[in-house]
Amino acid sequence: MPLSFIKHTLANGLDVLIHEDHACPIVAVNIWYHVGSKNEQPGRTGFAHLFEHLMFEGSAHHDQSYFQPLQGAGGTLNGSTNADRTNYWEVVPSNALELALWMESDRMGYLLPALTEAKFTNQRDVVLNERRQNYENRPYGLAPMAMLAAVFPPDHPYRWTTIGEIADLQAARLDDVRAFFQRYYHPANASIAIAGDVDPGEALALVDRYFGEIPPGELVPAVNAPSSRPREGRYSLEDRVELPRIYMAWPTPAMFAEGDADLDLANDLLANGKTSRLYRRLVFEERSATDVSAAQNSREIGGYTQVVATAAPGHGLDELEAAVLDEIRRLVTDGPTDDEMDRGHTQAESQFIFRLQTVGGFGGKSDQLNAYNVFKGDPSYFDRDLARYRDVTPGSMRQAASRYLDPSARVTLSIVPRGRNDLAATGCEPIAVS
Repeated sequence: MPLSFIKHTLANGLDVLIHEDHACPIVAVNIWYHVGSKNEQPGRTGFAHLFEHLMFEGSAHHDQSYFQPLQGAGGTLNGSTNADRTNYWEVVPSNALELALWMESDRMGYLLPALTEAKFTNQRDVVLNERRQNYENRPYGLAPMAMLAAVFPPDHPYRWTTIGEIADLQAARLDDVRAFFQRYYHPANASIAIAGDVDPGEALALVDRYFGEIPPGELVPAVNAPSSRPREGRYSLEDRVELPRIYMAWPTPAMFAEGDADLDLANDLLANGKTSRLYRRLVFEERSATDVSAAQNSREIGGYTQVVATAAPGHGLDELEAAVLDEIRRLVTDGPTDDEMDRGHTQAESQFIFRLQTVGGFGGKSDQLNAYNVFKGDPSYFDRDLARYRDVTPGSMRQAASRYLDPSARVTLSIVPRGRNDLAATGCEPIAVS
């Protein structure tokens, strides 16, 4: 199911991807900057996410909120930041394509003249409040910070969360973030995808008109990282929660690397959905957990698998831990059943097809083209990506699970109610996270 497109690179290094689809009179504009939290340094974290906010606050030729003009034209828009990339997208009526391109080009090329101390301070406060809401004041919210710091070694670029450390954000100065923007947010480190009701030639001409004059910026070198060698660690963290919860994590291969797809399907088999092994066992049959989930968190230079289970009243984390390890052992020893393999392949393929049902937004055609272009240098990688999942066999899944989900090389974290560290899994040492 090839996704048709044309690719052109402007003289300043901006990759332009255009997919023509006249099913609806709409067009999606999607920009990826190849910068995320992994491009930050210890002591200077949170900058990429901060710019996600700042780039909605106006640029030199539109020095006000970015939302009103596009929403007034009937469009929708959003953005996001993760460890590896920052993206912004708009879905607008076809006749508003030029407006979307003009606004995106203005904040790429002319953001800094409009970036004042007042805007910087305001959005930094917004981010700090977001951090309080999503981490400090949310039940189990500090777990991601504790787990990343435990799974990845010191100075590894995945060791901190995208939102950044409080002390780093408070210490940041306007000149610091200006320098960060100049280094990463320029045509030579960006890719723009346009999908929908467009004429490719006309769309390319508009991109060249609005983006072609922007200086290219310096090429950004690849991020090097120390090895994420498996190392066992057992920790506990007190939080304002009612039920204890256990997290178990293992370092795993990078996105698209050998074993990544196998672990993705293995995690679905283990704990995603009501038909998964751990959900059936812990929630339905033994009723020892209120919920359980698992995910292969694939990232550009390394990943990690995580299994999470919340203890039901009257049950303990040691019981849940033993059950998780038992099901992993069974998977390694016996492998998946034919029905589980069929279900895994079908679910994977349906997810790929689902992402092609829309031209824009998170995960739509424009987003897929940019993802493959940025991470693989090849926007046509869709079929080969799907083939990775089709090629997973019971044997390859067992091999990946055996290699990476070693019970003796995992990080375990117990989240327990305040004052009840006795509810932590055996051997977990108390830690503090801030």
